[in-house]
Amino acid sequence: MIQTHYDVPSIIQGYAQGYFLMADETGDQLGWYSSRERALIPLDDQFRYPKSLQRVLNQKRFTVAVDRDFRAVVEGCADRDTTWISAELKEIYWELYQTGWAHSFETWQDDELAGGILGIVIGGAFIGESMFYRIPEGSKVAMVKLVERLRSRHFLLFDAQMSNPHLERFGAYIVSGREYKTLLKQALQKPCSLL
Repeated sequence: MIQTHYDVPSIIQGYAQGYFLMADETGDQLGWYSSRERALIPLDDQFRYPKSLQRVLNQKRFTVAVDRDFRAVVEGCADRDTTWISAELKEIYWELYQTGWAHSFETWQDDELAGGILGIVIGGAFIGESMFYRIPEGSKVAMVKLVERLRSRHFLLFDAQMSNPHLERFGAYIVSGREYKTLLKQALQKPCSLL
């Protein structure tokens, strides 16, 4: 963990160098972290999802939105027994959102927020920070629709940071820290937009 001063330019520089922010378990200490391996979500035909999810997508129960309720997505991501999203980090995300770096990709069922993915966009890289759901399948549909959006906007990289069985169902794969930095450097050269 590396501690540093948190202003928007230094935060973006940190992410652009392959680090990410996390609070410790107490929520008192915020710091920069890196890892020897990174989990990526494929943006090519290696991306996959469970067949049962196709039925949900066909039913069109959910609509998607970008940044419709950013704060609610941050709160949803932080609302768990053990969270690394501290009060200070919530404010940092809000500042990044206000300056156009952080975004929420959301699913809605009528007027109810069903799920969402919180991420930071730098060039052609979408750095996924966290995801959550309130309605079953809400975050899974968000994942499928976000990948569609990233593909259509010519993003090169969807960084999921750390893998887990949920992400592996979507084809998440691991790359070394060195390979990640090479891919990130390429992605940063692309002027992409989520909006």
